[in-house]
Amino acid sequence: MGGEALKAKIGVVGLAVMGQNLVLNIEGKGHAVVAYNRTADRTRALAERSRGRKVHPAYSLEGFVKALERPRAVLVMVKAGPAVDEVLEELYPLLDEGDVVIDGGNSHFADTERRLKAAEERGLFYLGTGISGGESGALHGPSIMVGGHRQGYEQVEALLESIAARGPEGACCGYLGPGSAGHYVKMIHNGIEYAIMETLAEAYDLMKRGLGMSPAEMADTLADWNRGDLGSYLVEITERVLRETDPETGRPLVELIVDTAQQKGTGKWSSQSALDIGSPTPTIAASVFARMISAIRAERIEAEKVLTGPAPRLEGDRRALLEEVQSAVYLTTVAAYAQGFRQLRDASRERGYNLNLAEVARVWMAGCIIRAKLLAPIRDALAAEAGLPLLLLAQPFLSDWNASNGALRHVVIEAHARGIPVPAMSSALDFVDAYRTGRLPANLTQAQRDYFGSHTYERLDRPGTFHTRWEAA
Repeated sequence: MGGEALKAKIGVVGLAVMGQNLVLNIEGKGHAVVAYNRTADRTRALAERSRGRKVHPAYSLEGFVKALERPRAVLVMVKAGPAVDEVLEELYPLLDEGDVVIDGGNSHFADTERRLKAAEERGLFYLGTGISGGESGALHGPSIMVGGHRQGYEQVEALLESIAARGPEGACCGYLGPGSAGHYVKMIHNGIEYAIMETLAEAYDLMKRGLGMSPAEMADTLADWNRGDLGSYLVEITERVLRETDPETGRPLVELIVDTAQQKGTGKWSSQSALDIGSPTPTIAASVFARMISAIRAERIEAEKVLTGPAPRLEGDRRALLEEVQSAVYLTTVAAYAQGFRQLRDASRERGYNLNLAEVARVWMAGCIIRAKLLAPIRDALAAEAGLPLLLLAQPFLSDWNASNGALRHVVIEAHARGIPVPAMSSALDFVDAYRTGRLPANLTQAQRDYFGSHTYERLDRPGTFHTRWEAA
């Protein structure tokens, strides 16, 4: 349709795979869409792919903007960081007051706050929007987490809802709060994603090295898990990965992949923000560090030759051990969600997002990477008690912990005894054990701080702040 005069409600800047698939998704829901990429060849390729559809290729930003109905809506799908600023610098002078700019990438929330203020100065509406679902989700329906100017969202609400995934409670799209709320929620989504992926990797290691299971046997086990409380997108794709055979060698493909996990930064940002606001998310942080350790593969190969440890073989009945591993994965996954939602609660208070955490859980029910059966009871628990400090205090999670924490403990003990690292599972156990301990040894830590730095301390038996001259005493 490149030669026709066309006015579209929305345009997409940035035509990598996610951007292209969102263009096709938007058009497939009955909307005309303008598409632009700095590299003209990519725009031409999409034009060819979408021949006969209501997709208008633009080869300049000026032409892109002219093809949009007013008030215009522009979805920016370029790599997070300086590239977004470069696009906005060129785009803003071409827009008019009341137009809406939607940043659909994984932008850092601090960058979103800065860009939102710059948009306000020009009379534009800015929406920092988390979009989750990968390439398939972008094409068939992602989870869409919107933050920023409420009036801007109202102008594009119907369109965004039409392209979002459909969950059990409607379109998995929602306005979550002002400022950078949308991108902050997406960042925590990715932190939880890191933790669940690491937990499944640890289960894989326990089954492979600990129990000597083949990838096909592990896939059958995960298929069973996926039919129960652990049913989720990540468990489903892990089963599929374990079943894949390399066509050249006939070997399980997963065993031919280098054991180095990369990252884009959102998990790290999640942990950095947790430290900044004082929100305890050790399982997410442990998962980030696990990827970092995987990255120093050459050092690990050398260390294996000189640092000794036990043989990584678990002893006991395989079926019983697998049931315990399943419980360990379940409780660690619940702990990851609990920590993520706790951080969202803390950040909402710190940053004025006024987040409705039950709504966040609803938006995550379909389309996104961490979609899971668990999100239904999570949403119910958060809806029943908006100020819930930790998911594990609500049903059914409280009963699940009380019934199954022995299995998690046994798995962690056995893994440590056999030299199999389980940082996510260990951190989840330590987190809950610390959370359920009425008196921790931090009194000694505070005394030490007062000794060397005169940081003072409080007492249990009287009010006030105290300092001891420890060396004199």
